[in-house]
Amino acid sequence: MELRHLQALVAIQDHGTFSAAADHLETVQSNISSHVARLEKELDAIVIDRATGLLTEEGEAVVTRARRILNELDALRADVAACRDEVTGTVRLGIIGTTARWLVPELMVASSRRHPQLHLVAVEGTTGGLEPRLANGQLDLAVVHLPLPSKDLVTYPLFEEDLLLVVSTEHPLAQRTGPLTLADVADVGLLLPVTGSTFRDDLDAVARRQGLTLRPGAEFEGLRLIASLTFEDQGPSILPSTAIPSHLRSQFSLIPIEGLPKRRVGLAQRSRGLPSAPTRAIVELIKMVVGDGSALPSGLHRTM
Repeated sequence: MELRHLQALVAIQDHGTFSAAADHLETVQSNISSHVARLEKELDAIVIDRATGLLTEEGEAVVTRARRILNELDALRADVAACRDEVTGTVRLGIIGTTARWLVPELMVASSRRHPQLHLVAVEGTTGGLEPRLANGQLDLAVVHLPLPSKDLVTYPLFEEDLLLVVSTEHPLAQRTGPLTLADVADVGLLLPVTGSTFRDDLDAVARRQGLTLRPGAEFEGLRLIASLTFEDQGPSILPSTAIPSHLRSQFSLIPIEGLPKRRVGLAQRSRGLPSAPTRAIVELIKMVVGDGSALPSGLHRTM
């Protein structure tokens, strides 16, 4: 079994077809077909259903292992370079959108100064979408909404952030005096994340403890989309502080809700395997940025 056989199969899964995999690997389609055929012969198993172009169950199992092998090879090269004080290589960082908005620019500046040969690939997504990609090796590291119940991953807290009700200045709730409770907004018709997302589950859990049920005006996947719709006056929402850009804060009413816990955000990595030198470097840069209180947006509280 050769590495190029595994690379071909991974590229087919990532890019969808034999021809697209060939383009990605800068070779011809006949070579990809040959690599897959040799892999199937050695394993005595069909890894791609030729009728559908999809990986078989055996193929999925091979790709999961293949990603780990290829990642370890990349990490090996990077670690050897790091022995020469050259942190070089690629780090694929998954990150939730509201945190990406402020953290990624800080990371880019810090990385270019300290590790100019390091290539950062930032992938924005929801916690639920990033978790499997981190577990199967498509990502090296992720910044996610905690908790993240997965035996394949380990997490480290970074910070907590305030949750605020965001409404237009003309909304009746904006005219209220005194603190608001969740009971005050339960029937408002909020723009909410879809059921099953970490953020929505947290909100629903708090509501249930108070004998309430939140009434969604509409449901969406991704807090950045919800924030965008709220700022287009499509409806009120409960958002983490980082989802509210500083230039829009004066145009909306940002109202704390009594009894609403802060959102917890942390780093997630695979529990097995040694992170590469570039990945370790990005982890340290993230901790440095978060540890520097002057770089934190309003409403964030360090927990590391």
